[in-house]
Amino acid sequence: MNLLLVEDDPAMRLSLTRSLERRGLRVQAVGDGPAALALWPQSQADVVVLDLSLPGLDGLEVLAQGRAAGLRTPVLILTARGTVGDRILGLNVGADDYLPKPFDLDELFARIQALGRRAGVAAPAAAPAPAPSFCGMRQDSESGAVYFGDEVLELTPREAALLRALLARPGHAIAKERLFELVFPGELEVQLEAIEVVAYRLRKRIAHTGAQLVTLRGLGYLLKAQA
Repeated sequence: MNLLLVEDDPAMRLSLTRSLERRGLRVQAVGDGPAALALWPQSQADVVVLDLSLPGLDGLEVLAQGRAAGLRTPVLILTARGTVGDRILGLNVGADDYLPKPFDLDELFARIQALGRRAGVAAPAAAPAPAPSFCGMRQDSESGAVYFGDEVLELTPREAALLRALLARPGHAIAKERLFELVFPGELEVQLEAIEVVAYRLRKRIAHTGAQLVTLRGLGYLLKAQA
């Protein structure tokens, strides 16, 4: 799979290029809007990963001009802008997917694979990751159910989605906005504060496991072992 990466931060651009090339992608990378528009038609890219905050020409304008020129390559917007309004604007301009920073590299790769499949391109398969586990809780990789010991935890679908996201990175804060997208995917009418209700209920559900769901004001949530 050929990938065009448009990212203005040199360190991020180099890191992503190396990481994605190690996973079998052929990556061409540029750091500003005019360079992206110039390279896009010639790159034979199967997927474009496009940052919004670019020097010279904003990422949304790059996308709009590319679509106006007839470029139909699937585009994944990659940006620190995390509001619903920015996401809707990008999708309306012609983006196919949206991933806010900070992000997990495995998720980025999975989304690139999905866009490639949609375009009829075979992407290299990622190596299977071990099932997430913490404090005796573990996620079944096939069913998505979460077990504590040998017993399935009784969770609502939204509670399970939140717990799976937290189990993937125990001890690390995950932004409320990112968790909201995982728990309420595509539900634009739901307010961000709804994630607090799900977190409150989940905290009670896992109180007996030895894990603690911690709220970090201004940062998000994390799982840690109870003291």
